[in-house]
Amino acid sequence: MSRTRSRRERKPFPPGFGTIWTTVALDLVGFGIVLPILPLYAERFGASATTIGILLSTFSIAQLLLAPVWGRVSDRIGRKPVILISLFGTAAGSFITGAAGSLPILFLGRLVDGASGASVSVAQAAVADVAEESERPRLLGLLGAAFGLGFVAGPALGALAALGGPHVPFYLAGCLALANAVVAIRRLPETAPVSGESMSNRRQRGERLPSDVRADLWRLALCAFVATCAFAGFEATFALFGQARFDLTLSSTGAVFAGIGLFLVLVQAGLVHPVVSRLGAVGTLRGGLMLNIVGLLLLAVAVRWPVLVLALAALIVGQGLTTPTLASIVAGRSPHERRGGALGLQQMAGGMGRVVGPVLAGALFQHVGVGAPYVVGAGITAGALALALTLHEHAAPAVVPSGIGHSGVT
Repeated sequence: MSRTRSRRERKPFPPGFGTIWTTVALDLVGFGIVLPILPLYAERFGASATTIGILLSTFSIAQLLLAPVWGRVSDRIGRKPVILISLFGTAAGSFITGAAGSLPILFLGRLVDGASGASVSVAQAAVADVAEESERPRLLGLLGAAFGLGFVAGPALGALAALGGPHVPFYLAGCLALANAVVAIRRLPETAPVSGESMSNRRQRGERLPSDVRADLWRLALCAFVATCAFAGFEATFALFGQARFDLTLSSTGAVFAGIGLFLVLVQAGLVHPVVSRLGAVGTLRGGLMLNIVGLLLLAVAVRWPVLVLALAALIVGQGLTTPTLASIVAGRSPHERRGGALGLQQMAGGMGRVVGPVLAGALFQHVGVGAPYVVGAGITAGALALALTLHEHAAPAVVPSGIGHSGVT
């Protein structure tokens, strides 16, 4: 009976959400096509393992540095132009990568692609623009599911395209991004509220966010960094962990990761809304972080399959709840004209976590012990939980006048 009532209460998608979702999903399919085969492609140019690592990092570093920039730009000129720039840039980066005849050109392609792919926060801001506050966690969860589906479908398409030659997957990704951009020109709506007053005029009047709201946004960014750092460390070392504790092979580890991806999609698509409806966004964030702590601690001591399965389930549900809920809380605490910048800051913090987490976890695994990355990950996640305990549910703020200008979320 309660399940039936919950389905009745679930509202239809707001206008424009379907197009935003499809645009993001197709963009991530293209990324999923490229990522698994890029190391082998780079070896054709004589790249060493270290060079390949730097090549992959180039994309991530460009993405995390430009995420807040694209977010603030979207606050000024609108979400649609920035998303279109991102799609056309992704197409250009993919074509450059496919046509590369040397390592410098290959690096250029990844740099262009990474800089263009820094608009994840803009897509989140677009969803937050069209969503009612009560529906925001559910819709951002569904957007997260689009990311998961892209990573699941992309590698399969890339493997098939590679049968036609080493360059074909990159050209396929470029064509997909280009077609996506052309369709988006016509179908993607502009979601940012149109104001008769320009951002520069507002900045000259010295508007800024209330100090408590700015403090909340920085706390949330730190939560995003810590939670992502711990989870990325788990992802980076799990293959080594599985081999050491459970004799997992390369293929069986791949199967586990595919299962993790699909489970994350299901959690973000179907579990976020009912949990937030019951616990609230802040309560859901706290619960997700607690599950991450439990999962990491169980993983650290897991030597039997039942404990491993329980640990992975706790981690997947925890991360599946944490990521969209963090974005929802940031969007809810940001006024419309600052939302892109605030989500960009959060995206940058998560990107830094994806850079730091694997390095830290790898060093702990090698020099301390098999379970060390997960014990330390649980410890730093407990710090994020402590920050989340200082947050309270409240409505989106209004901008108040002050003598301090706008910079990021300040």
